[in-house]
Amino acid sequence: MAHTKTKKRQEPKKNGVAKTPQEISPVGEVAVGGLESHLWEAANILRGPVDAADFKTYVFPLLFFKRISDVYDEEYTNALDESGGDEEYARFPQNYRFQIPENCHWSDVRAIATNVGQALQKATRGIEKANPETLYGIFGDAQWTNKDRLPDSLLRDLIEHFSRINLGNKSAQSDILGQSYEYLIKKFADLTNKKAGEFYTPRTVVRLMVNILDPREGESIYDPACGTGGMLLEAIHHVLKKQGDDRTLWGKLFGQEKNLTTSAIARMNLFLHGAADFQIVRGDTLRQPAFFSGDNLATFDCVIANPPFSLEKWGDEVWANDPYGRNFAGMPPAKNGDYAWVQHMIKSMAPGSGRMAVVLPHGALFRMGKEGEMRTKILQMDILDAVIGLGPNLFYGTGLAACILVFRQRKTKERRKKVLIVNASREYKTGRAQNELLPEHVEHIYEWYRGFKDVEGIARVVTLDDISANENNLNIPRYVEAKTEQKTISVKEATKCLQESAQAAFKSEEKLIEILLREGLLVKK
Repeated sequence: MAHTKTKKRQEPKKNGVAKTPQEISPVGEVAVGGLESHLWEAANILRGPVDAADFKTYVFPLLFFKRISDVYDEEYTNALDESGGDEEYARFPQNYRFQIPENCHWSDVRAIATNVGQALQKATRGIEKANPETLYGIFGDAQWTNKDRLPDSLLRDLIEHFSRINLGNKSAQSDILGQSYEYLIKKFADLTNKKAGEFYTPRTVVRLMVNILDPREGESIYDPACGTGGMLLEAIHHVLKKQGDDRTLWGKLFGQEKNLTTSAIARMNLFLHGAADFQIVRGDTLRQPAFFSGDNLATFDCVIANPPFSLEKWGDEVWANDPYGRNFAGMPPAKNGDYAWVQHMIKSMAPGSGRMAVVLPHGALFRMGKEGEMRTKILQMDILDAVIGLGPNLFYGTGLAACILVFRQRKTKERRKKVLIVNASREYKTGRAQNELLPEHVEHIYEWYRGFKDVEGIARVVTLDDISANENNLNIPRYVEAKTEQKTISVKEATKCLQESAQAAFKSEEKLIEILLREGLLVKK
């Protein structure tokens, strides 16, 4: 981390009187519900001038800016106490996780009355430059100086709103702040349903995938389409839930994300959850993968992703001669990158310990042509462990049902030459705009996966020979026929239903005749 000389900061003044730190950020523990409401209200301040799809571009950088400024103030106070009031010692860069240069603190920007956007941009860029190894580009590309969209009055309201709460470690511990941050990500996803699939995967789906991969202490975890970082975070939570030490994951969390704003949000998300050492790289994974071991792609214990479904312009022009051998099963179609992601992820699995889970559209299970040929070669490698079909409308931006494919470099003896196929299409709660996978659904699906046995109407263990006999088509209904729930009724009830249906049909016919007569389309005899 670069060290930047830090001078003692003058607190902002109001009417010529210096504010105390308490006035700037009142101390007091922040409850998660209150923090969530406060953060959501920040988005409402932007409503109108800023499109809902862009809320995240502005709210998240401000939240992170306020957080590191408040933590910096805590670190200064702690260093001052530790040194018995020695201000020179308290200003040593080593006392701070992140350096904040002069005039780049939250309080400096808060003191500005005009050209607030310019002050914000200067402060955030200054912080990025002072911390090139950790924070470069983390504040994204928000157009703070656009006064048509963000007039001074609006920015002052927004800054004052954030100033009402203290986001230091004492008041907002990383688990509370991280939880509130995730809440805000989901709220923004709900607001922009069609576009949200680019950056957000429902967290219960993520939990299911992580439970299946079961990351352990000290293992490496990689998401090549990491969005806002939810899968990497869930891996941390999983290790903690198993009474593991999450510090063994520091330096072993890797992600790549093409979108600048989204990759910045992922980095903030991990920092705010307390992650100490990770690598999130902005870039196009299929064209320019970010992680290497010598001349080869780096490999990881757990590879997990929800890549863009059926991506059209995915990079076929560079794959014909891919230097990393990612077309080992064949060349994916130019207008569909599903199997480019699958092959990239398989190549990224560590020998022996490697396992992966990927979300794909159902079409990837049965489309023929080039994809059929690739599917055949991958099946012959005997690394496909399970196919899990999910219910409809669970993912933002698509009402289609999706599936999870699970791969393992080394299957257990009882799973070799076999694939578990699970029809979990009924495991969801119906919602108005979107269906939801509840924790109990996650538990059911995980138990079926772990059990690796036939369950009538739900799961079937299929041999590779069986799949080959089906032309390597993995379409779930070919192997698992969903149970139909038949309700038995009495003859009396059936007769009543028939009479009611007949009466309704007669009424509809009379109404239709009346309309046709009125429009002159039918002559009354």
